[in-house]
Amino acid sequence: MLVKKTSKNQVTLPKRIVEGLPDTDYFDVSLKGGAVVFSPVKGIGSSRHLATARRKVRKLGLTPKDIENAVRWARMRPSRRT
Repeated sequence: MLVKKTSKNQVTLPKRIVEGLPDTDYFDVSLKGGAVVFSPVKGIGSSRHLATARRKVRKLGLTPKDIENAVRWARMRPSRRT
């Protein structure tokens, strides 16, 4: 099956492929012999874990902008963090 990579490096998996996958939202992606391999990952992103994280964020009073700024800071080179 032919799929196209978008300018944002995204691909849409064909329905026939998705129907054959286990019920998961996360995949480990690797290159093997020039082929892209998607391996389902179990136990990541369960609604229970996400709900716990969301409760902690609300309890701390963090906003989406706070999280965006924290991610930006964490991605900076250590020498530029202040």
